[in-house]
Amino acid sequence: LYQRRVREAVVSTQSTGRHSSICSCCSVYCDQGIRGMKIDIADGRTGKTLLSLDVTKETSIMDIKQLHIKQKSYLYPTRMMYKLSLKDKALSEDAKIGDFETFCDGSVLYFKDLGPQIGWSTVFFAEYIGPIFTYLIFYLARGPIYGAKGATTDVQNVACAMYVGHYVKRVLETMFIHRFSKATMPIGNLFKNCTYYWGFSAFISYFVNHPLYTPPACNLCLYIGLGTYLFGELGNFSCHLAFMKMRPPGTRTRVIPMPNSNPFTLLFHLVSCPNYTYEAISWLGFSIFTSVFYAALFTVVGGGQMLQWALGKHKNYKKEFEKYPKGRKAMIPFIL
Repeated sequence: LYQRRVREAVVSTQSTGRHSSICSCCSVYCDQGIRGMKIDIADGRTGKTLLSLDVTKETSIMDIKQLHIKQKSYLYPTRMMYKLSLKDKALSEDAKIGDFETFCDGSVLYFKDLGPQIGWSTVFFAEYIGPIFTYLIFYLARGPIYGAKGATTDVQNVACAMYVGHYVKRVLETMFIHRFSKATMPIGNLFKNCTYYWGFSAFISYFVNHPLYTPPACNLCLYIGLGTYLFGELGNFSCHLAFMKMRPPGTRTRVIPMPNSNPFTLLFHLVSCPNYTYEAISWLGFSIFTSVFYAALFTVVGGGQMLQWALGKHKNYKKEFEKYPKGRKAMIPFIL
């Protein structure tokens, strides 16, 4: 078989002028135009071979997904992930077999079933619309819930506008601004995220709108809280607009995030994820304004989660871009 392939490669080279190369993993002459290969798809957890596929060097990962789906009809592309090894990152759908220099007959792709998926925008709508209604229930139905007859105070009215306004902004951003690098996420995230956002909204709204709620004693705290909140909201919105302009519609283009003419985006010089920084500032302002424990707790928990996301994105940026700014931090300027 080896001698026959060598003769075929030599004949092909003589007749077409194309050069063949020796495949490093099986020591036979391979040419993109003269032969295909059979590869194995293995379970990414156990290493057990699931199926074998006939491919060529022009076969893309998306093509492999379609071939796999023909044998496992319950699968769909966004649910599927392939790696060259258990430790490698997921392969792009646009990558071709020919891009992998050591790939040949008998090579293995490791497959992971990501489970049932749901669209990012669907999850965002659910997790952001829920808090609006949850908060308004306690704000508008104070009589049935608390047995209260008096009107809400000015502080409670402003707090409602601040809280609901934040999530209205997030819904509109999801509709018109956000461009997602991935189309879907595991459907389990829908229930986890909704429980988090809706649950905190219920606790915060219950205590802020309670008839016995006592606002901060000093008016200065109210002004500082409201000003901090508005500063954070404007900064967060400005960064989301900047991110949108960095990614052309319909693409997954990734670039080094840089500021534009908007002064709020200057924070890009200091951190990789200024949108998270501004959002944490916004919730800090709301916590100061309301002086409610659960608002402060939400700020701490949410800030910690955003910091974790920021550290992951910051690490990916540094891996992907050799000239990534060295002095830039993840989310907290000069610190972390």
